[in-house]
Amino acid sequence: MSDFFTTNPNAAPSAPQGAADLVKEGTDQGFMADVIEPSKEVPVLVDFWAPWCGPCRQLGPMIENAVRKAGGKVRLVKINIDENPGVAGQLQVKSIPAVFAFRNGQPVDGFMGALPESQINDFIKRLTGDGPDKAEIEALLKRAEESLASGDLGGAAQDFSLAAQSDPENIAPIAGMARVFLAGGEPDKAKELLQHVPEDKKSDPAVQAALTALKLTEEAGDAGEAGELEQKLADNPGDHATRFELANALAGKGDLQGASDQLFHILEAEADWEEGKAKARLLEIFEAAGFASPVAKTGRRRLSTLLFS
Repeated sequence: MSDFFTTNPNAAPSAPQGAADLVKEGTDQGFMADVIEPSKEVPVLVDFWAPWCGPCRQLGPMIENAVRKAGGKVRLVKINIDENPGVAGQLQVKSIPAVFAFRNGQPVDGFMGALPESQINDFIKRLTGDGPDKAEIEALLKRAEESLASGDLGGAAQDFSLAAQSDPENIAPIAGMARVFLAGGEPDKAKELLQHVPEDKKSDPAVQAALTALKLTEEAGDAGEAGELEQKLADNPGDHATRFELANALAGKGDLQGASDQLFHILEAEADWEEGKAKARLLEIFEAAGFASPVAKTGRRRLSTLLFS
């Protein structure tokens, strides 16, 4: 990237930028004057797009509107990569739309894809130092949890990341990102992220939930394929060992509700099977899901009814 981020003697001289220049079209040749130099005064967003890109047409008006609403705290340069592939290539842009934020001449943040306008506004607020307050961070975390539960891993990752950068002392977004990695089939990334949690934060319930979810995923490696296990159970519904293995396989894929249901099936038939093995695993499922999750809240009521009826 050094070719673009050092002084270019052939670059056009930088012009004063008023309100009309908050959003402008850029080129590879003008990158130094339009992005690098102005970013030493205010953050500059670079939106890489192309005329044939549908999501680009969706994102464009929203990000332009958000930049104008910021009232000069941030600027936007739009670069058509069909006509100007140079900087995009240097930044290793693989798909569009791709937005990079520059400050003091260097890329410091960014995102890909057409985000909702609310998330674009949050991104700009974080960049300009007007980030979310405590209540807004809690709302971000709630929205991230809802996205994760619905399978929207991209939306969950965006909100967890925004919450983490807005409140670095809050460990919940880190634990949330670990669970996003697990749900996306990347346990190694989740493990690496959790290994960097400070020792004094590892007892946090959110971290413990993520660690338990990681443990379940790792242990599921020894379980068979869910489809094959379900077929075996169809032939022999009373095979608790196979049902326990199915619960492990489902938990490893992130289907904690499905795993819980299989374990309850064992408990309802034989509460003390294998010296309480199913109950112990069920409690781990509740911890991995999170104390306030529907899986845990409904499951604890169901377990109490089963044990004390």
